[in-house]
Amino acid sequence: MEELARESITLLAKPTLESGSPNLSSAGAVFIMLKSALGAGLLNFPWAFNKAGGVTPAVLVELGSLIFLISGLVILGYAASISTQTTYQGVVREICGAAIGKLCEVCFILNLFMISVAFLRVVGDQLEKLCDSFYPNETLSGGISRQHWFTDHRFTLSALCALVIFPLSIPREIGFQKYTSILGTLAACYLMLVIVIKYYLRTDYVVKHEHRRSSGVSSWASMFSVIPTICFGFQCHEACITIYSSMSNKKLSHWIVVSVMSMLFCLLIYSLTGLYGYLTFGADVAADILMSYPGNDVLVIVARLLFGISIITIYPIVLLLGRSVLQDVCLSSKHSYLLTTEPYEKWMRVTLTTAWVVVTLVIALFVPDISDVISVIGGISAFFIFIFPGLCLVCAVEMEPIKSCLITWGIVTVLCGAFIFGQSTTIALMELLYKV
Repeated sequence: MEELARESITLLAKPTLESGSPNLSSAGAVFIMLKSALGAGLLNFPWAFNKAGGVTPAVLVELGSLIFLISGLVILGYAASISTQTTYQGVVREICGAAIGKLCEVCFILNLFMISVAFLRVVGDQLEKLCDSFYPNETLSGGISRQHWFTDHRFTLSALCALVIFPLSIPREIGFQKYTSILGTLAACYLMLVIVIKYYLRTDYVVKHEHRRSSGVSSWASMFSVIPTICFGFQCHEACITIYSSMSNKKLSHWIVVSVMSMLFCLLIYSLTGLYGYLTFGADVAADILMSYPGNDVLVIVARLLFGISIITIYPIVLLLGRSVLQDVCLSSKHSYLLTTEPYEKWMRVTLTTAWVVVTLVIALFVPDISDVISVIGGISAFFIFIFPGLCLVCAVEMEPIKSCLITWGIVTVLCGAFIFGQSTTIALMELLYKV
């Protein structure tokens, strides 16, 4: 596990690979793919099962999406094999041209930015529940409850960002991640086990909510509405090219096996979490499943701590990757020679980090719940899972004997991605306007 952790930090904490990077084994590749995919999206899956109209439609949407998820990974591996690039945006720029490459960079930054917002929103939710566990609200005369000022999530999350997350995000390299690189996967597996165990224990709060399970009536609109959640949950496509480029065996058939195994493991964990979380709370399930459980449950408190610490350690990686793309844009300017000097590089790094943390914090504080953020991220993720892989396939198969079939599949993938992006973005904006 120490070797897998070392490989994980080398790949995920650096925006590009050097020639001296380690050669990944098959197990290492699958592990890092899981680490990239299993995260905050897991908390939203029980809510997605309810929104889809029940277990059957939710699983059908998962299985249908899985075809495109695996297809996207395979296409990106193929595109990486015929290009000289080792990053997602580099491959898209090399295969599809400079204009599409610029669009990819913009989507890359937006996606990482919104993921940062989702991470802070999740941390804020867990802090709120943890504070309620250790410092219950005071009950005043008349039954009115008063919250301690130091337990307010706006204060605790702001303090956490200023005292912990910001200092961890400032360095040029984030070497401490070698000690925490497997924490996210462990937290996801632990959460899944807790949700399954809690369902079978049948505690009081389960019985209380049982009568409110949704009727299972679904519609095409409700089924499609959960695709952004699935895209956010399964997305590891941004990191897959870097992972593929570092593998010792770069045969396409081998990459297909790695992609299928990774997605099947993710499917198992996400499906069990969504299924048992939905069966436990039904229509009452919260957008963040941990918010549905009582604050004094020891197993759930441990899950909150694991998820919170995992996100705190992953946030700097997401920020570093986004910052590296922004720095590349700055270095492409006419005065890039000034920015390469040590004082200017440090000034730019601190400025970008400060702006990133402050803006994501402000948005996270005013977003009602994580589902609003995930709906936006899922729309942007459609570019990385559907649109860019489809464009790469169309542009890369000129010499292939089954050219027409591959081009047709590429066009279908692009159209599906465009539909998902348009639909999810429209729904997100309409819900935001409704709440305002």
